[in-house]
Amino acid sequence: MAHFYLADPLTGTEAALTGEEARHAAQVARLRVGERVVVGDGRGRVADAEAVEVARDRVVLRVLALREEAAPERRLVLVQALAKGGRDEAAIQAATELGVTAVVPWQAARSVTRWSGPKAVAGGARWTSIVREAGKQSMRPWAAEVLPLASTADLAALAATSTVLVLEPTAAVRLLAVDLPAGGEVVLVVGPEGGIAPEELERLTAAGATPVRLGPLVLRTSTAGPAALAALAAKLDLWP
Repeated sequence: MAHFYLADPLTGTEAALTGEEARHAAQVARLRVGERVVVGDGRGRVADAEAVEVARDRVVLRVLALREEAAPERRLVLVQALAKGGRDEAAIQAATELGVTAVVPWQAARSVTRWSGPKAVAGGARWTSIVREAGKQSMRPWAAEVLPLASTADLAALAATSTVLVLEPTAAVRLLAVDLPAGGEVVLVVGPEGGIAPEELERLTAAGATPVRLGPLVLRTSTAGPAALAALAAKLDLWP
């Protein structure tokens, strides 16, 4: 059963897909009148619905059953360093499917890919599209956010208010052995293919971040974040 996100909050007995969502439903998913779909507004409201009108620019749905799910009690945030070859995009796609609350693009010292000016706008839009599609595929009731491009200084400031874990293969502490507070936000920082520069690691550690390692193997930047998020979800019992 296909899943779509609405542009507006989901209320009442009727809903409509417009723009790209309508075109995808009508032309890609080949939705027909009378077929059923699942729609959500990315704000916790999800409905089983039936198509009553299908056109390329507008799909009208009759809401059959509406449910509301509470927001996740624990925020998991992935800070993903910009990386070449689409590896950063692969990481945020998988992280979204695994339930991450938000993703943050990080302009790390060793990032080969650089975002500035129009490229930063285009990159943010690209990430937003990837996260949105991944959220639909995994049928998330709460959509993940894409936050603005961050610098190392921004991450150091974040360590003052959140639990920040920095993936580092040489760290003395294993991710699953680290003590985490009962509540609050957990931020996972993943470096680029060349790794996190020593001065960046030093600055983040001085600000209160904790370097952690996953295990004996060194993973690609596209794999490390999703693997760590899955481990954290199990550790924090976020997949009941």
